[in-house]
Amino acid sequence: MQVVRIVLACLGAAVVVATSVSVLTALVIPRGRLGRLQRRTDQAVAAVFRLLARPLPDYPSRDRLLAAQGPAFLAVVLVSWLAGYLLGFALLLWPFSRSLSGAFRESGSSLLTLGFASTPSAGPTLLDFLCAAAGLVAVALQIGYLPTLYSAFSRRETEVTLLASRAGSPPWGPELLARTRVGLQAESEMADFYRGWERWAADVAESHSNYPALIRFRSPQANASWIVGMLAVLDSAALYLAVAPTRAPIAGRLVLRMGFTALRQIADAIGLPYDPDPRPDAPLQLTEAEFGDALRRLDDVGFPRERDDAEAWSHFRGWRVNYESIAYALCREVDAVPALWSGSRRSGEPPLAPIRPPVRTPQDPDGSSGRGGLSKDARPGARKGPPPWTGGGPEPRG
Repeated sequence: MQVVRIVLACLGAAVVVATSVSVLTALVIPRGRLGRLQRRTDQAVAAVFRLLARPLPDYPSRDRLLAAQGPAFLAVVLVSWLAGYLLGFALLLWPFSRSLSGAFRESGSSLLTLGFASTPSAGPTLLDFLCAAAGLVAVALQIGYLPTLYSAFSRRETEVTLLASRAGSPPWGPELLARTRVGLQAESEMADFYRGWERWAADVAESHSNYPALIRFRSPQANASWIVGMLAVLDSAALYLAVAPTRAPIAGRLVLRMGFTALRQIADAIGLPYDPDPRPDAPLQLTEAEFGDALRRLDDVGFPRERDDAEAWSHFRGWRVNYESIAYALCREVDAVPALWSGSRRSGEPPLAPIRPPVRTPQDPDGSSGRGGLSKDARPGARKGPPPWTGGGPEPRG
């Protein structure tokens, strides 16, 4: 019997070491990789939330439920670490204890620093000290981890919130280009915008690959999403370069490069497969007909094009093939808002077009002239009256 206890004590030591490595990898060492324990925990928590969200009738209801998934993951991971220490030190204490239940009692007492159970000898006392230190360090590191996590979340969401006025809600790449480029907007404005999002993508690449829990944290608004927002910005840059290459700012190429680099870093961190060097003529999930709808949207607002539909599609496809598969996989994994050009969802819910508010002017305060917004189930390409206001002409007041 004593031999069995010694063998299990060795197993307990391995559990303690493995748990400590998991804690250090997740909270101290910026490795950009989910550990095995975190990966299994994330999969389990995601499966539970998917099961709970399945009977909900619509996306806003699912979004309210899934908003708790990120915090739940952090709580379950902490409990998993403490459980690992509890088991490991209990097995280490078993050779010095009369029973396994007594060893668990002493391990729990030390882990939670309660001190109601101990064995008055040198070996068990040392193990009690180590167990108490391990529990304190794990909890302290998790508490210290939260400000860093929420600081990165706040930086991310500031730009995502600002995007709603440019790209619609939910955001869509062609909508961003149409709204910004109508009127006498200078190319320098788009260059500054892309430079800002290039830095945003670099920040997200660093924070979300080092702290993958951020991937599960949802935007405060149901129709906003960090991954859908990034996809919209990348699509707008790719579309700009595809239809008007001589006027497109060089910052558009840079944000595309940084954008798909960021997505690949995040994919590496959570184990998503992707092609690191896709061919520019590789097939897309986005269809040429959907791309044609976007061109009609640009035509409606008078966007000056330099290429016809077929040529623009071939160039756009060459850009999008670098990031589409990862972006679609992430949108599906986190059940992001079902925006246009963001792939399918497990719920099968159709994509939502960006909602455009009605134009209210002193002459038409109700916005009933037909130049107003689209309903939630409207789709791009529908030609029902003049196009909505997108930034050109006098801005509506009130």
